[in-house]
Amino acid sequence: MPGLLADRDRIFLNIYGQRDWGLDGARQRGAWNGTADIVAQTPEWICDQIKASGLRGRGGAGFSTGLKWTFMPKQESERPHYLVVNADESEPGACKDREILRNDPHLLIEGCLIACRAIRAHTAYIYIRGEYVFERERLTAAIQQAYKAKLIGPGNIHGWDCDIRVHHGGGAYICGDETALMESLEGKKGQPRLKPPFPAGAGIWGCPTTINNVESIAVVGTILRRGAAWFAGFGTEKSTGTKLYAASGHINKPAVVEDAVGIPLRQLIDDHFGGVRGGWGNLKAVIPGGISVRMIPAHEAEEAVMTYEDLQARGSGLGTGTMIVFDKDADLVKAIARASYFYKHESCGQCTPCREGTGWMWRVMERMVTGEAEMSEIDLLLDVASQVEGHTICGLGDAAAWPIQGLFRHFRHEVEERITAYRANRGSYPGATIAAE
Repeated sequence: MPGLLADRDRIFLNIYGQRDWGLDGARQRGAWNGTADIVAQTPEWICDQIKASGLRGRGGAGFSTGLKWTFMPKQESERPHYLVVNADESEPGACKDREILRNDPHLLIEGCLIACRAIRAHTAYIYIRGEYVFERERLTAAIQQAYKAKLIGPGNIHGWDCDIRVHHGGGAYICGDETALMESLEGKKGQPRLKPPFPAGAGIWGCPTTINNVESIAVVGTILRRGAAWFAGFGTEKSTGTKLYAASGHINKPAVVEDAVGIPLRQLIDDHFGGVRGGWGNLKAVIPGGISVRMIPAHEAEEAVMTYEDLQARGSGLGTGTMIVFDKDADLVKAIARASYFYKHESCGQCTPCREGTGWMWRVMERMVTGEAEMSEIDLLLDVASQVEGHTICGLGDAAAWPIQGLFRHFRHEVEERITAYRANRGSYPGATIAAE
């Protein structure tokens, strides 16, 4: 397969579900190989290896996974430690974790056992998106296989007692935030918590908790089997390893693929996704990491590479690596207005800037689509977006503001032309009364 990554270096060998998803197939692909030797190591050794690999959270934030594990208390106490796996993949455009859940679930289960050892936990919860019914059934079946084979559970063959439980969410995007997820897991309304205290100090039921993304946990076993240096050999100094990428929108072959971090964005689209519809010259913009990050125009996409630092320097972000591609026929204003409606709908309403701001931004964006807005409202909209950004408990306010900011950073002229055209076509005649909205 084209791209930067050789087939021998792929972690997810059944991402397309062409092989046996069960325990026998997973073992043939290398899962559960040498797990007992890994679990026999000290938690400090496991954390150090993951830090040395450079693995960063694959859920969008990009925080060091090994470093996050070290925040947990170093000693067990009467308060049990918990691992929570965030499988609430609810962002528009994001569709990578579900392929792990339904096609390679044993990599995730094995990773849960190893991560539990690293943070001294004996229970892991996998919080799965409400709409992922088939994925939950497949994951539950794989967990039952692992229990039956004594790979997990009390007195398992690996020497570290670990129970894994699946919690099916109600389908709320806000529960993708780690603290809102914990509230939902406890049976309460999914609303983010103020921090501090941080989950490592007081998580679910007030106990030390670590929350990681599905992909972040699923790669742990392979990293420790093949060595931290192997994983760190891909990408750049600050963005290492392999990663699942997905693409939707105006491309010829929407898919989920695994390749090295640091692959040029154009090569990723051309080699894996069949190129842009109508050819590369027909590209207008790309949202590189899910709808919550800012878009970049075609001329920047030509030079961009899929690393955290490169995309941040362009005012965007790697996010989940699930890109949305727009060709020159796309109505970017309408697309971002639709995203604004999504964030308005999914706001939990706890924070005033988000509760009021997301609805206001959506209503203005709808008028930007038709051109009925005033020119002065462009700067007013950007001012409101900046006031929502960074002023909420969780990241939903940022996620609602960034797509709008990206649109006006690169395509402000389109909105201005739309407003001008609307006013020209509306007409104004002596003696005529123009009705206000």
